[in-house]
Amino acid sequence: MEPLRRTFTLDGTEANRVGLGTNRLTDTEANRAFLGDAVAAGLGFIDTARLYSGGDSEAAVGAAFAPFPDDLVVATKGGYRSNLPEVLRAEIEESFAQLRTETIDLWYLHRVQGDAPFEATLELVREYVDAGRIRNVGLSAVSVEQVRSARAIIPIAAVQNEYGLGNREHEDVVSYCASEEILFVPYYPLAGEETAALRAVASSHSASTNQVRIAWLLQRAPWVVPIPGTLSTEHLRDNLVALEIELSDEERRAIEAG
Repeated sequence: MEPLRRTFTLDGTEANRVGLGTNRLTDTEANRAFLGDAVAAGLGFIDTARLYSGGDSEAAVGAAFAPFPDDLVVATKGGYRSNLPEVLRAEIEESFAQLRTETIDLWYLHRVQGDAPFEATLELVREYVDAGRIRNVGLSAVSVEQVRSARAIIPIAAVQNEYGLGNREHEDVVSYCASEEILFVPYYPLAGEETAALRAVASSHSASTNQVRIAWLLQRAPWVVPIPGTLSTEHLRDNLVALEIELSDEERRAIEAG
């Protein structure tokens, strides 16, 4: 078994392969302090979106970090309800304002919608890429065919789908991303039933079941970067411990079987 790869690199920035999801993050002093503590604990990848907490999530990230340090990757998203060019452009501009930045490390199309041609949507995003304002582009909740179609128009650096021990519907997307060296960023990575097998493996590693869920994802493929959400520094530190857990093939098979 190959040694576990504990970091990933995007545009020359190296970060731990356990990131932070911020869909519940509101813009408070306590949450700004939490974000600072999270980075101090070793976090290097923060995932937010224009939609999260009505814009508060982006605002908190911007207030906590702008100007962003070189060793922090911040990803955001737009286009959840509409891909119309005027809507998308407005949301991207709002993200710049909320994050207090002129450039976005990684911007995802949050959902592929039918109200605008896919090619036209990506051509708009490419305007920002060509201008140097979006460094990397991602897609969310997509199929392999949609990723292939997008790559014919613009380079795709990351794909974010729901995935984990409790939901392996997108195995084909994970495998495709691994083969193409595209980051696969699973959301809701901790979902699923707490089985006897999972508890037994966790006990054998003196770990929590959530730490084992994350460890399983890290060993699924070296390009997988889970983003469990939390508002607790203690929980975040616990999540990062998963980087030190290496499961045997037998353990992986046991928890996959349930």
